[in-house]
Amino acid sequence: MITIENISKAFVKVKVLDQLTLELFRGQSVALIGPNGSGKTTLIKCLLGLAIPDSGIIKIDGDDVKGEWQYRSRIGYMPQIGRYPDNITVMQLLEMIKEIRKGTYDVLDEELLESFHVKSFGNKTMRTLSGGTRQKVSACLAFMFDPEILILDEPTAGLDPVSAEILKEKVKAEQRKGKLILITSHILSDLEDLSNEVAFINEGRLIFFKQVEDIKKETGSGNLSKAIARIMQEQNLITPIDNIL
Repeated sequence: MITIENISKAFVKVKVLDQLTLELFRGQSVALIGPNGSGKTTLIKCLLGLAIPDSGIIKIDGDDVKGEWQYRSRIGYMPQIGRYPDNITVMQLLEMIKEIRKGTYDVLDEELLESFHVKSFGNKTMRTLSGGTRQKVSACLAFMFDPEILILDEPTAGLDPVSAEILKEKVKAEQRKGKLILITSHILSDLEDLSNEVAFINEGRLIFFKQVEDIKKETGSGNLSKAIARIMQEQNLITPIDNIL
């Protein structure tokens, strides 16, 4: 569904992505993992059309996305920090996005609006919302237009435990429908719960793309968090932590 072929991207003289190749398919839930500065955010920006690779190709269902914009309507994006007009109310924001997206969707998925009880704070302006409540709004917008692809950047950050579980169950349900889900998070327990595959990036290159269960077996670790920590230690990306493994 998404084919990334040898993309590279540099900002000034710093190469952020380096000949990265990755292929993603419907029904996959992929955790995008790597140390800080590894290129994860830039890769997401390239997929969204917010950054243009210096070289290489990104295709969705075989179509090159360079110079196009229509493909974005097939993606639901939940940013780590949603930035919205300060003085607009929650319901005004939702209605505005519906109007902007008119003609790009067949049905609206308002399940999260109900689960998060959005109408109870719908008349509040965005500037008055807590970080966690903004996250709820971002989640609603990401899922609302029934996209084929979901890109979720730290989706549970700031959410209370009940809301985090609601969102995680929604992600699992969308995967069962055959959608492609790409998730980044520093909460590796969330990634283990939500993902079946891991794409590990370092210095702009894909180091490996493996099943979660295979990673745990190869490292002899009981969970994904310890498995990834061991891999990062072996690659000299962090200081030794044998005492906690």
